[in-house]
Amino acid sequence: MSDLGVSAMKAYANTAQAISGSGGAQPAQGIGPAFGDLLNSAVGSVGQAGAMAEGAITNAAMGKADLVDVVTAVAAAEATLETVIAVRDEVIKAYQDIMRMPI
Repeated sequence: MSDLGVSAMKAYANTAQAISGSGGAQPAQGIGPAFGDLLNSAVGSVGQAGAMAEGAITNAAMGKADLVDVVTAVAAAEATLETVIAVRDEVIKAYQDIMRMPI
């Protein structure tokens, strides 16, 4: 596997860790990382994974990359985006539940 494929897998693993709360910002005094920091990290990972996928596609078009590496990078970008979308959906659902609570 090329360096691009390895980089895509590392980006996916970093995103999964950031969203699960086991990576990213370190807890301070028993409090977990800030939610905003987790979201910022996840969005940054989506951009990074997308850029890696675009680079892999460009390299494949120029004949410098294997098709397997391109598919791996695109799949990693897709998985990262789907994870962020799932988190977004849960945040919206939680907000709607809070708004329905009686005062």
